[in-house]
Amino acid sequence: MTTNAEHHRWLDLTVEDALSPELPICDPHHHFWDRPNDRYFLDDLYRDLGGGHNVVRTVFIECRSIYRQDGPEEMRSVAETEFVQGIVAQNAGGQYGNTDVAAGIVAFADLAIGAEVERVLDAHLATSDRVRGVRHITAFDSNSDVPRPRPFPEGLLGDAKFREGFAVLDKLGLSFDAYLYHPQLHEIADLANAFPGVTMILNHVGGPLGVGPHAGKRDEIFQNWKESMTAVAASPNVVVKVGGLVMPVCGFDWHERTMPTTSRELAQVTAPYYLHCIEQFGPDRCMFESNFPVDKVACSYTVLWNAFKRLAHDFSASEQAALFHGTADRVYRLS
Repeated sequence: MTTNAEHHRWLDLTVEDALSPELPICDPHHHFWDRPNDRYFLDDLYRDLGGGHNVVRTVFIECRSIYRQDGPEEMRSVAETEFVQGIVAQNAGGQYGNTDVAAGIVAFADLAIGAEVERVLDAHLATSDRVRGVRHITAFDSNSDVPRPRPFPEGLLGDAKFREGFAVLDKLGLSFDAYLYHPQLHEIADLANAFPGVTMILNHVGGPLGVGPHAGKRDEIFQNWKESMTAVAASPNVVVKVGGLVMPVCGFDWHERTMPTTSRELAQVTAPYYLHCIEQFGPDRCMFESNFPVDKVACSYTVLWNAFKRLAHDFSASEQAALFHGTADRVYRLS
């Protein structure tokens, strides 16, 4: 098992200066957690932000950390919002830096419990005025070689009880973050059409798989993913987080290299996916994301954002402003 110190030494084998360091960035997808032998707190985030990019604010995304150990099962996730609100207070002192950390909070509430989820959402909202929405991961593949992040059943987005709970998001004006795998993309399109008043943020460009039965089929999967994403783009209430492809589940295996990848190579390999999203959804419905510290498995924060900047080099100043800051700021209602 690689220790955190060993992994940081590996990341330091590829060091880059931040490109366009003046460009404002809202990072709309990162986590804080406290797991066995693995912590990611405020000081860890600022260490990653220290590479020179102008990250002015961030959005925290639920990651099933710091849950209550007792009380009603459905209410236990409220403790994660309490934990992050504590980090917000810690950051307000200014001794760590000037980034508005967790300017938005995306919490977890089990929508599958139906209308009863409203009291859970009320508890999150009472805990922090920064709560903007809910993420309910539904990534599912029947093959055991494909990671299953949460123990929810196949086809949950179409379940009647789930949709009863989903209607509460509409009632309260909350957004929905979705993480699923590319064979499931039709599910998010159907949900978006059923709830046109809810803004849906598709995480990690729709989760193209590259492991298990999907390994070695990159061209075929890319075409299937491309067609599915084009179909999803027809729903105007869906926006996309552009990032996440360095996760091992996508099958590129950057994390197994002797040397971490450079931003130039990262931009070149991911361009077909990321540029297709921007082409179909438009910059006003796309936002670059770090997915840290998950994506730290393969590259540093500085290298990752350099890759995004290389990808966006030929876009206009207004389009870049949307991709790096404006879309996230508007969708999560941060300003």
